[in-house]
Amino acid sequence: MKLRTITTFLNPSWPLDQNLLQQAGQFRRAAEDAFTRAGYEVQTTRLATVPFPQLLSTPNRIEALNFAQTLENASRTQGFGYLCIGPVGPDHLPYYELLPDIFQATENVSASGMIADAAHGLSLPAIRAAAEVIHACVAHDPNGFGNFFFTASANVPSGGPFFPSGYFGGGSPAFALGTEAADLAVEAFSSARTLAEARQNLIAAVEHHAHILSQIAAELSTQYRIRFTGIDFTLAPFPAEVLSIGTALERLGVPALGLHGSTAAAAFLVNTLERAQFPRAGFNGLMLPVLEDATLAARAADGHLTVTDLLLMSTVCGTGLDTVPLPGDIPPDQLAAILLDVAALSLRLNKPLTARLVPIPGKKAGDLIEFDFPYFANSRVMGVRAERLGGLFAGDETLPLKAR
Repeated sequence: MKLRTITTFLNPSWPLDQNLLQQAGQFRRAAEDAFTRAGYEVQTTRLATVPFPQLLSTPNRIEALNFAQTLENASRTQGFGYLCIGPVGPDHLPYYELLPDIFQATENVSASGMIADAAHGLSLPAIRAAAEVIHACVAHDPNGFGNFFFTASANVPSGGPFFPSGYFGGGSPAFALGTEAADLAVEAFSSARTLAEARQNLIAAVEHHAHILSQIAAELSTQYRIRFTGIDFTLAPFPAEVLSIGTALERLGVPALGLHGSTAAAAFLVNTLERAQFPRAGFNGLMLPVLEDATLAARAADGHLTVTDLLLMSTVCGTGLDTVPLPGDIPPDQLAAILLDVAALSLRLNKPLTARLVPIPGKKAGDLIEFDFPYFANSRVMGVRAERLGGLFAGDETLPLKAR
C-alpha cells in the first residue's frame, strides 16, 4: 500500500497570503518525511483551496489566469506537486468559461464543475457548461490529457483528498490522506476461502494501516496546529494487474468485470470498507478509473466493460466515471447526456459522484489507444449510447431531486 496523496487544505486569499503558504510548505515537508519514515511511499503532496470564484471579484480572464499561475508557482515553491482551485458551482456559471484557459496556461492546476448538490438540485445549465469545458479541453493535448485536470462533480462535499474534485470548505487549514491500496483488496480476496474470510481479511488490513496513519497524522496535527480530517481509503489502483481494483473484484468470482455479478462484487467491496473503523474523509468508496487500472482497461478494450456498466456499479458504490476514454469527436450535447445521468444518480442516492471523461483526439469507438505515461494503461475507446437531449431537458431549469 502507498499514500497516493497528502492533501493540504487552506484559503490562500487573493492577493496570496505568503506566510500561510510558507507554513503549509513547512507542514508538507514534515508530513512527507514522517510518513516516509514509517514505510509509506508518498506519491504526491497536493494543495486544495476554497472555490476560486470566491476569491476573484469578477469572472475576468486576465485576473483568473494571473491567480492560477501565481498560486501554482507559489505552491510549487513550497513543494506541492498538484494544485486544485475548487469547483465552479451553479451560482457562478460565467466562471466555467475560464477553466479551459486556466488549464491551458498551467501545468498541474485542476478544478471541477459542480453540476448538482442537495442545496441547488440538478442544474441543467451547469451540466451543459461542464460539457462545454470537456469539449474545449480535447484540443489541448493529442493524448487526451487535456481533461485529466477537470471533473464534473455531483454532491461532492469539501475535504476530499483526491483531485480534481477536492476543495476546501473554509475555516482553519486542514489535511487529509488518500491511499493507493487496491493491492490490499487483491491480497485479501486472493487468500480467502469464503466471502466472510475475504471481508475480514480486508477489514483487518485497512484498519491496520489506518491505525498507523492516524497516529502519525495526530502527531503532525498537534505539532503544526493543523486539523487532520481523515483518510480516504477508496482503494485507488495503479496500472498493474496486482494493483488493480478490477483484479480484486474478479478474484471474488466474476469471470470478467462488466459481466453480471460485477455490481454484486462492487457492493460487497464497498460494504466491507464501510465496516472498517477509521477516521474518514472524502469518498471512501470504490474508484473505477478505467485508464488507471490494468484490468479495467483490458475489460474496456475487450468490450466487457461499458459506460453503462460503470454507471450501474456507481449505484452501489464508487466515485462515478473516472478516466473514461471516449471518442474524440463526441459533441457537448452527448457529454451533457452522460453528466445528466451522473447528477441524477448522485441526488437520488444521496452520494458523491464525479465524471472525469477523456475524449481522445482523432479516435473513434473501438480504436486502440496507447500511452507513453506510467499512470495510464493501454485500452480502447469506449462507445457512447447518447444523443442530444431535447424537450424539457433542453431547458435552463434547476431540478430539485430528493434522495430516496
